[in-house]
Amino acid sequence: MSDPIDEDLYKRTKALLEPGEIELNGVIVRTELTSAEEPTLHQATLDIGDVIGEAAGFDPAETYVYSGNDDPDFGVNQHQGLTLDGDEFVWECQQLMRDGTYDVVFYYEAGADQAAIVEGVEELGFDATGVEGD
Repeated sequence: MSDPIDEDLYKRTKALLEPGEIELNGVIVRTELTSAEEPTLHQATLDIGDVIGEAAGFDPAETYVYSGNDDPDFGVNQHQGLTLDGDEFVWECQQLMRDGTYDVVFYYEAGADQAAIVEGVEELGFDATGVEGD
């Protein structure tokens, strides 16, 4: 396991989960991927999205990823997992370059199985820190 997630990133992630229209939880995923490995980062994002979707009760075959480069209201490294029928929210993430490698912050509805998400991300070979909303 690599170094623990820094406190600033944890606090910033927690702030994203503050009460809004829906209750959210999150997971911070630490990778060792650099900007030269963006295709691998893209695939990891899809795989982690599938883990989250399954833990939230969605069939990954019934979801798709809406990316920041598709919409001027999104950042280029911001992505959403949505359902095919009705564009229901499944998850959202931001890929953050920190100290030369990417950390990815995902958030999703609090009803998803948080323990299964952290475990599933770790099974993919990444360090994961769960962050629960209030």
